[in-house]
This record gives sequence, structure tokens and C-alpha cells, in this order.
Amino acid sequence: MEDIAYRPESLRGGCVDAVSAADLDRKTAIVRAVADRWFSRSISILSPLDPLPPDTPGRPERPALVEPRHVPRRGLHTQKGRMALIHALCHIELNAIDLALDIVARFAAERPPASFFDGWMEVAFEEAKHFTLLRNRLRDLGGDYGDLPAHGGLWEAAHQTRNDLHARLAVVPLILEARGLDVTPSLLEKMVETGDEETAAILRIIYEDEKKHVAIGAKWFRFYCARERINPAQRFQELVRANFRGELKPPFNDRARSEAGLTPLFYCALSASSR
Repeated sequence: MEDIAYRPESLRGGCVDAVSAADLDRKTAIVRAVADRWFSRSISILSPLDPLPPDTPGRPERPALVEPRHVPRRGLHTQKGRMALIHALCHIELNAIDLALDIVARFAAERPPASFFDGWMEVAFEEAKHFTLLRNRLRDLGGDYGDLPAHGGLWEAAHQTRNDLHARLAVVPLILEARGLDVTPSLLEKMVETGDEETAAILRIIYEDEKKHVAIGAKWFRFYCARERINPAQRFQELVRANFRGELKPPFNDRARSEAGLTPLFYCALSASSR
């Protein structure tokens, strides 16, 4: 889809519009427009006229959102199985777009440094790129996003941490996004083994971008801990125990995590194997 004629009044207002958009082509186009205006420094951070961030993001009628156990799981040795995986990844990337936008919109009034917004708009822009690449790959294979049911709980992290920037940083980039560093390399290898080089190429892009996203989260989490003279690993564990329902399951990609600033000292004490 070509970019729309959209001119946001402010960064926060543009992010709220993007999160609220139910048409996914429009959502990704708004992200591109807002990012372009922000990085050219053509808009302010916020405006008194900005709407409030929505409690839930805009979504099309499909896919149906179900409990995780009802999401279909198929082997990757068939095209249908690979399409099911790509569909699941598409859904994850869609939620990642809205999570990046929401951290900008929801916490703009706390006046973090401008480079904070640079980082999260880069994340939003790249998550929109990932979603579009995956959706186009589904279409190449004869399907589309919405054809299968999807996990309904991914937005819970945003709702749980809506009033606490530090908790949001701990849970979204340093747990949810970091999980991508753990699982993507093996998925990539399986795609190569099945001969699906087109999907493998997309996963390589996502993996390299995910490293940056975790690094952005770690940078700002450490920034706020340093400003308050708090031990970041200890604070991370406290926030995760208070705000995250799931378990941190090994194996961990310790090397990629550490390169992004998320060392084992942060998460090993929280993993399922340590209990």
C-alpha cells in the first residue's frame, strides 16, 4: 500500500492514531508517516489536543482471538505448517508495533529525553516492516493474515504495565522481545532445512532488528535505574515478579542477550529451571 496523506499534529497524537487504527494497511502507513515526521523533527512530542491512548489497539474482524492452547500447531515440513508459523509471527509483530507505539503515547507526558522517542519510533517502524514482510510472504503462499485464529493474550503486558514505565521496559523489550532472540535462530535453521529461503531471509532481518530492540529496552531500563541509584538486575527481577504471569523458559541465547545489555544476572534467577 502507498503511504497515506496523513500529517500528525504531534508524536503522541500520531502514535495514538496508529494504535487505534483497525485497518492494518492504514496502521502501518501511519507508523511510517509519524516516524518520518518525527525523525525530520517536524512535529512536537505532544499537544494538549492529543487523544488518550486506547485500552486495546484497533484490530480487524479477523483473526479470531483465542486462548493459546487453541492456536493451531503444525510441523514445518508442510507448506500449511510453515504458513501457520508465519501467521503466528505476523500476529506477534502486529502486537509489537502497538507496544512500541504505546510506550511513546502513554509515557510522553513523563518527558523522557528526546532520544527515548527516537529509539521507540525506530522500533515501531521496524516492527511495521516485519509485519508487512511476513504478511506479504503469507500472500505469496496463497494465504493472508486473519486466516487462522491467533493468541489473544499478547496485549496483556501493555495493560498490566500501563501505569509504570519501568515495568513496561522490563516486561516488553527485556522479556517478550528477548524471547525472540532465543527462538528465532532455530526457526531460521528449520526454514533453511525445508528449502524455504524466502521466509528464512525475513527471519534473518527480524533477528538482527530484535537485537537492536532489546538493546534499546536495556539502555533505557539501565538509564532509569542509574538515575535512581538502583541495582538494575535486582529491580528487573522485582518488576517481573510483580507484573509478568508467565515463566522465563530456557534455553536462552545468552550471547545475543548479553550483546544487547541483558546479561544472565538479570534473568537466570527467574527462569523455570532455577525454581
